[in-house]
Amino acid sequence: MPRSGAKRQLAFYGGSFTAIPTAQQEALLGAAASAIARGEIDSIRLSTRPDAVDAEKLARLKRCGVETVELGAQSMDDAVLAASGRGHTAADVERAARMIKAAGFELVLQMMTGLPGDSEEKDLATARALIALQPDAVRIYPTVIVRGTELCDCWHAGKYREHTVEDAVEICAKLLPLFAENGIPVIRLGLNPTDELSGGEAVAGAYHPALGELVKSRVMLEKARTLLAGIEPGSCVTLGVAEEKLSQMIGQGKRNLTRLREDFSLSDVKVRPIPGRKEEIVLLSIEKS
Repeated sequence: MPRSGAKRQLAFYGGSFTAIPTAQQEALLGAAASAIARGEIDSIRLSTRPDAVDAEKLARLKRCGVETVELGAQSMDDAVLAASGRGHTAADVERAARMIKAAGFELVLQMMTGLPGDSEEKDLATARALIALQPDAVRIYPTVIVRGTELCDCWHAGKYREHTVEDAVEICAKLLPLFAENGIPVIRLGLNPTDELSGGEAVAGAYHPALGELVKSRVMLEKARTLLAGIEPGSCVTLGVAEEKLSQMIGQGKRNLTRLREDFSLSDVKVRPIPGRKEEIVLLSIEKS
C-alpha cells in the first residue's frame, strides 16, 4: 500500500481471534509483527468475543504489536444474549472491555439490533451501557438472516420475526445521535456488502448495500421534522443544509422531501447547500400560501 500519511493496520476479522489455538495466534501475530518491524504496517487490529479475553491473552497481543481490539458485545441484555446463543453475558462484556482499556488498547465495541427477543427499548439500553464503557468507537450490525443458519430455521418456523431494513433504519437513526452526543464515532453501520450476501445468501433481514446512508438520511429527516414543528400548512419552506449533508437531506428518490411535504401539508420543500456552515440544517425561509 502506498504511504499517504494515514495509519496502516493489518486486521484479523471474521472470527474470535483470541479463541483460536494459541500456536495459531502466535504464528499469525508473529507474521504481522515482522511486517511492523519492516515498516510495512504500523500496528494490528483484531476482533474477538468477551469470554475469550484474559490477562495472558492481552499480554500476548500487546507484545506482538496489537493496537486495537474490537469486542463483539452484540447486546447488553442477558435474555437477548441467551436467546441468540451467544454464550456470554453482559457482565462478561463489561469485564473484558475494562481489561482491554486498562491494558492500553484502543477499544471498539460491536452491537447488533433486532436479535431474538430484542426490542427498541433494549437496543437503546444496550447503546447506553456501551457508552458507559467509554469505547473509542462502535460498530452497529442490524441482524441479517443468512441461509443455512439456525436463525434462518427459526425464521422459517415462525419463531423469529424478521428485522427488516426499515426496522433497522428506524432504530439506528436513534442510536447514531446517541453515540454522537457522547463523542463516540460509529465507524460502521450494517454488514459489508459481499457477492455472496447480495447473491442470495442474505435471505431476509436488514441487509442493504447502503444501509449507513439510509440511516443518516433518516437522521436528517428527523432533524428537519423538529425544525418544521408547528409550521402553517400550505407553506413553502427552504432549508439550508451543510453541503456534505445535502444528498442525505434529500434522500433516495427525494423521499425525505416528499415525506416532509406530506407530513406537514406543505406546498413545497426546497433545500439549498450552504458551504462551510457548522449547523447541519437550518430553516432559511417560509413563504405562506
